[in-house]
Amino acid sequence: MNLKKNKIGILGGSFDPAHKGHLAISKEAVKKLKLKKIIWAITKKNPFKKKSSLNLLARIQYCKKITKKISYVEVKFLEDKIKSNKTINLINFFTKDKRNEIYFLMGADNLINFHKWHKWKSISQKCRVIVFDRHGYKKRSLNSPSFKRLNKKNLRFIEFNKVNISSSQLRKI
Repeated sequence: MNLKKNKIGILGGSFDPAHKGHLAISKEAVKKLKLKKIIWAITKKNPFKKKSSLNLLARIQYCKKITKKISYVEVKFLEDKIKSNKTINLINFFTKDKRNEIYFLMGADNLINFHKWHKWKSISQKCRVIVFDRHGYKKRSLNSPSFKRLNKKNLRFIEFNKVNISSSQLRKI
């Protein structure tokens, strides 16, 4: 019996605030990887960043507002449901359903410190890690411990027409 896989992308983050770079990554992932949907998994607090400037509800509402016309993006806050803010637990939640094929999406800036994430090697064993090039981060991400140690079968670096914007830049405005 051959079950068709649900190809799902997960773009996790604080989305503080969400911006056109998140939208561009989502669009590119659907196009290049033939994903059925992308889940924007919003975290209450990124363990590698200071406190968010916007509260969780405001970030969720803004994400829903900018994605409301994009049928393949679902905005979700799952930390209460999975009782964790760790990416590995989010991946485990989605891989319980064996029909799901998970693609974890991230910017190249996140790959630089990916080796510091909780159970980072397990993340790459349970799903495909898709890294999108970001302006000014390619060299450091390709020289990162994570890139050098991960199985290239489960790690893919995607170059595309980057949007030169970040949440931290937007917060300074």
